[in-house]
Amino acid sequence: MTYYSLRPSPFGELLLLGDGTALNALYMPPHRHAPQLDTPDSRDWQRDDCLFDQAATQLAAYFAGELQAFDLPLAAGGTAFQQRVWAALKEIPFGQTWSYGQLALHIGAPGASRAVGLANGRNPLSIVVPCHRVIGANGSLTGYGGGLERKRWLLAHEQARTPYRLS
Repeated sequence: MTYYSLRPSPFGELLLLGDGTALNALYMPPHRHAPQLDTPDSRDWQRDDCLFDQAATQLAAYFAGELQAFDLPLAAGGTAFQQRVWAALKEIPFGQTWSYGQLALHIGAPGASRAVGLANGRNPLSIVVPCHRVIGANGSLTGYGGGLERKRWLLAHEQARTPYRLS
């Protein structure tokens, strides 16, 4: 059974999906790869906001600038390579960005920047698994399933709450 909840955010409603034990997806509609409500795929979904209270509490704390890393049971479906990329995304420090090349190097696949980008774009757990922290090699903001304006907002939100560090 797939359960869902719709929760507010500073930039619009979030769609949370889960199986009753873990968060399977978090999308920012309209999202490039998000399933849609009221379609044949979602016909058997059941709304249950209570199942997502822990996620909603942590999202509210994140948006308030009080939380930098999520601690939720997660179960996103994907290939072994996608899972490696998504696990590495959680290692990008709050308020920082990595390029696709840096992420590829981090997972031990230095020539796989393009594949890393594709896996990053398929991340079903936006915000919680911070794919918004990945940028182009030249520092440019590149594609984001939730839209570049939301990516810009998330990065600015985090960078405003990150103490300046001398290198």
